Amino acid sequence: QVQLVESGGGLVQAGGSLRLPCAASGRTFSSYGMGWFRQPPGKEREFVATINWGTTYYADSVKGRFTISRDNAKNTVYLQMNSLKPEDTAVYYCAAQRGVILATKGGQYDYWGQGTQVTVSS
Repeated sequence: QVQLVESGGGLVQAGGSLRLPCAASGRTFSSYGMGWFRQPPGKEREFVATINWGTTYYADSVKGRFTISRDNAKNTVYLQMNSLKPEDTAVYYCAAQRGVILATKGGQYDYWGQGTQVTVSS
């Protein structure tokens, strides 16, 4: 069982930056592939980024602006978001899975956090 808690969301102006940490419980954090998803208002949840065994993969919409990283000693995965745009406004969720090298679909993840709101003003 893994429990995930996101934080770091808030209101930021376009062009600004935010870093979202996601703290995980459990002693086997390093064995999990971690992902970030987001759900914009009125839209479906979408993949943002994933990291597993040091390999990362990003959605085209965030490539070059967002960076996913992890600190296994702190059981934490991060999403650094730079050059934010109003269309990045969403509830951001972190998720954990074992079994897929780079998982980009929500159904591939076993555990989810409660989400944190990110609002980017124009």
